[in-house]
Amino acid sequence: MRTNLVTIEDEPSGVVVGTLQLSLLPSLSRRGSTRLQIEAVRIGREARGIGLGTAVFEWAHECGRRFGATLAQLTTDRSRHDAQCFYSRLGYTASHEGLKLDLGE
Repeated sequence: MRTNLVTIEDEPSGVVVGTLQLSLLPSLSRRGSTRLQIEAVRIGREARGIGLGTAVFEWAHECGRRFGATLAQLTTDRSRHDAQCFYSRLGYTASHEGLKLDLGE
C-alpha cells in the first residue's frame, strides 16, 4: 500500500491552498484490480471556483492510472453537500453505503 499526502501551494506566497491524500489499495474484487482511494480533500475557500479542484482531481486520476489503478473511490461526510455536488460533476456516483467504527482509546 502506498500513501502520499499531496499539497498544492500558491508558489509566490508559499501558502497551502489545498490538500488530498491518495492511497493505492490492492483489491480482491474487480479481478484483483488496484483502487485509488482519495481522502481528506480540502480546497481553501479563497481558492474555490477557479478550477483548482478539478485540476487536482485530474492529476490524482492520472497518478492513479500511472500506478495501475483501474477505479477511483472516495468517501465524504454526508453533511458536505457542496463537495458531493462537485464529485458528482466529476462523474463519481454514490454506489455504496459506508460505515465507520471508532476504535479509539
